Amino acid sequence: MSLSDDDVQKQINHMMAFIEQEANEKVEEIDAKAEEEFNIEKGRLVQEQRLKIMEYFDKKEKQVELQRKIQSSNMLNQARLKVLKAREDHIRGVLDEAKKKLHTKTKDTTHYQDVLKNLILQAVFQLLENEVSIRCRKQDLNLVENVLGTVAKEYQDRVGKSVKIVVEKDNYLSPDCAGGIELTAQKGKIKINNTLESRLEMISQQLLPEIRETLFGSNPNRKFKD
Repeated sequence: MSLSDDDVQKQINHMMAFIEQEANEKVEEIDAKAEEEFNIEKGRLVQEQRLKIMEYFDKKEKQVELQRKIQSSNMLNQARLKVLKAREDHIRGVLDEAKKKLHTKTKDTTHYQDVLKNLILQAVFQLLENEVSIRCRKQDLNLVENVLGTVAKEYQDRVGKSVKIVVEKDNYLSPDCAGGIELTAQKGKIKINNTLESRLEMISQQLLPEIRETLFGSNPNRKFKD
């Protein structure tokens, strides 16, 4: 039985509707899959960028913290240096004040003459030369000459040989000097500075740790003491 033209047309329309429906379903399936893949990729990219941003800020935070520690350390060191400088300036001021007071110690001529004798004797024992020269302040000339005999005798008694001591009367110590003597030998090649200023400087260097502790207290960071 043959189909009429209307039946054929209906068959064709039905087949076309079926094909179109399948095509639409396929398109929807592809769109859904593409949307899913897009969301997955988008999520991956977002997470990747989030991690990069977190790493970046973490790195920046560490750099800022490191810079802060460096700056804090520098400021602390600068503060310590200022404290140390202030302390050293104070110590130097104390020593300068002590140096000024040395001039008053020579007013007691009896005591000062004994000091001169010991300073000369110490220098002579250090050199152990047969002939030495002495420089002193012009105002101390008589005091020095008064003790030379005692010094020479004590030296001979202890060492067993004589020493010739000459006072340089054309080359005195500066009037600004607090006192004491300079002793030379071998035409000035050897010299011992036993002025009161030099003795104060030497003693102050030896006693510097004790001076610091007296003025500023003990150092809590110091583990050993001489």
